[in-house]
Amino acid sequence: IVTVNCARLLKADHHATNGVVHVIDKVIGTTTNSIQQIIETEESLETLRAAVAASDLNSLLESEGQYTLLAPTNEAFEKIPRETLNRILGDPEALRDLLNHHILKSAMCAEAIIAGLTMETLEGTTLDVGCSGEELTLNGKPIIANKDVLATNGVVHFVNELLIPDSAKTLFELAQESEVSKSMDLFRQAGLSSHLT
Repeated sequence: IVTVNCARLLKADHHATNGVVHVIDKVIGTTTNSIQQIIETEESLETLRAAVAASDLNSLLESEGQYTLLAPTNEAFEKIPRETLNRILGDPEALRDLLNHHILKSAMCAEAIIAGLTMETLEGTTLDVGCSGEELTLNGKPIIANKDVLATNGVVHFVNELLIPDSAKTLFELAQESEVSKSMDLFRQAGLSSHLT
């Protein structure tokens, strides 16, 4: 699937006497803002803006290149327990891993995403990017709230859930989501859960 500034290429290579015509399905607008500038001007990304500033990712998101930012909205951050969020925001390494987990290494417009596509993040992990009907999905969940916001150095899709990588979780948080959750209950009953958090 070929896209031009996120417009889908419908018919290619119509040769004319004075050139070539490619037919696309949208009118292409002017793109002037970098991904960083989009974050700075969008009200629904206020928490993300503070997180990016705290992790020194500003320069990456305004640099030349082609990235996809899965931008967590304020609503996405609010869904996370306050204690967990404060811990990540207070840990520069965990915060950087969290944000890099939301950045794909190439620009991916919604039109070019097909079901079952696995994309590598800057953090080095992978995300399953797919589609369910008209909706885009991440790891099988339709959490993309707004897609194809174009930037000079890539594309931004707004997501309404935070994608927390394992590297930004405590041992306790990891274990709660795994096959050893019952063991965690025993640690808690024994008063040892603080060692895992």
